[in-house]
Amino acid sequence: MSIDTYAVDPATRAILLDLGVDPNNVLRRAGLPADLFARGPVRLPQDEFFAFWHAIEDEADDPNLPLRLAEIFSAEVFEPALFAALVSPNLNVGARRVAKYKKLIGPMTLEVDVAADATTLSFHWPGGPTPPATMVVGELLFWVALVRTGTRHRVEPLRVVVPEPPSDREAYRGYLGVVIEQRPLPSVTFAAGDAARPFLMANDGMWEVFEPSLRKRLSEIEDDDTHAERVKAALLELLPTGEASREAVASRLAVSTRTLQRRLNEEGTSFQAVLTATRESLARHYLVNGGLSAGEIAFLLGYEEASSFYRAFHSWTGQTPERVRAEAR
Repeated sequence: MSIDTYAVDPATRAILLDLGVDPNNVLRRAGLPADLFARGPVRLPQDEFFAFWHAIEDEADDPNLPLRLAEIFSAEVFEPALFAALVSPNLNVGARRVAKYKKLIGPMTLEVDVAADATTLSFHWPGGPTPPATMVVGELLFWVALVRTGTRHRVEPLRVVVPEPPSDREAYRGYLGVVIEQRPLPSVTFAAGDAARPFLMANDGMWEVFEPSLRKRLSEIEDDDTHAERVKAALLELLPTGEASREAVASRLAVSTRTLQRRLNEEGTSFQAVLTATRESLARHYLVNGGLSAGEIAFLLGYEEASSFYRAFHSWTGQTPERVRAEAR
């Protein structure tokens, strides 16, 4: 297994049928094996998974597909890592559990910010192809559906933000209670009271049954990762916070800075090399996908000033950010 792959559970077939979408047609459109769902849980490379998602969009032919997914949400079609959230005491605990085991689902990362007045869940995808817009919206709507299922209460988020809002924002407003906003990083924010509202299916005993299996599966994935991949995954979470130092990454990976550097040296690389490659990859992604300013990109890459980003980008590419963006267009 690899951190760069996405999990596809056999239960996905049931979801497609509930949507009125032919699973066989989806697999044909995506160029995937016809017996994919019969193989048990499988993991797909990012390009195949995105093709799979685009095939679902094409077969469903519905601009409000994420809404339909949220409306058919049920515990019966859960992936175990997500079901673990539903048996948690509340959204805050459940989100943190999912964040820990998010790698079991795919290479995106979930950041949980619990503040005095609100809880915000933010999502980060690795650099490279942009994830399908409906997939991003669906990820956020999932959390709204989950908290409503867990509390049996119509919880409405305070804010929902995506890079590419759906065309029919009013339809989503009816479901969410708020208008989806456009910002670079996707996130959903809940009032503190709603995030702490008890989940009626909370079951510590069930979590104790789930957790060892999840921990084992996560260790199997991480054992297959190179240390450079693990550093990159940590950087994707830490860069927007401005705390992407060698010490912060080592702490996130639970090793000393000396051990971290030694392991990277054994793989023929260094912390600085991985940091530079990650920043360059993200910079190109942000420049090509979306209308972020140089200042905003500099912030997301952990630079305090846009001028520092300009100098670094020129040293990586020999070009200015504006030139790369213009060539992409």
